[in-house]
Amino acid sequence: MSVQERKERERASRERLIVATARELAEQQGWDAVTTRRLAERIEYSQPVLYSHFRGKREIIGAVALQGAVEMAEAVRAATAAADGPRERVAALAGAYLDFAARNPAVYDAIFQLDGGLAYAQEDTPEPLKDAFAALLESLGEVAGDGVHPGLFTETFWAALHGLATLTRAGRLPPEDTEPRVKLLVDRLAVV
Repeated sequence: MSVQERKERERASRERLIVATARELAEQQGWDAVTTRRLAERIEYSQPVLYSHFRGKREIIGAVALQGAVEMAEAVRAATAAADGPRERVAALAGAYLDFAARNPAVYDAIFQLDGGLAYAQEDTPEPLKDAFAALLESLGEVAGDGVHPGLFTETFWAALHGLATLTRAGRLPPEDTEPRVKLLVDRLAVV
């Protein structure tokens, strides 16, 4: 292994450590607790080393969002692959999405609530975000109904899921009614 390859591996390893530590700190104490000073202390590197990877907290949030988008897409695809039939896939998708949001609130916020400097629904949208949307579209597109654009239907269904996730987490909706809400959403919107 060349010196250059070793340095690149070490840099990539440090970057993964920064992102993992930011994510862990955000999940434990919220995003307000994630500062470059605190991250530098936790990973035992100086702040200039941190800044050599990320220009600031905004870019760190963006890195966590991209990692989270990959994980969410994997969770949705795994859940829908195990389901039999279009309606069952949509219900599995909804369950996987809401479960991901509940289990990873700081990551969910990084993806959908916070400014990570990422472009959404544009030409330059990063691939992990496009793929996360594609994971939703794969199952939702088949139940959009005649004359309904699959992408528009996916955006609308996703918005409903986001609302359920956000309102439940904020204590505005009782969590014990999540399953009937999902059933109502699937029954009323998914055309099969």
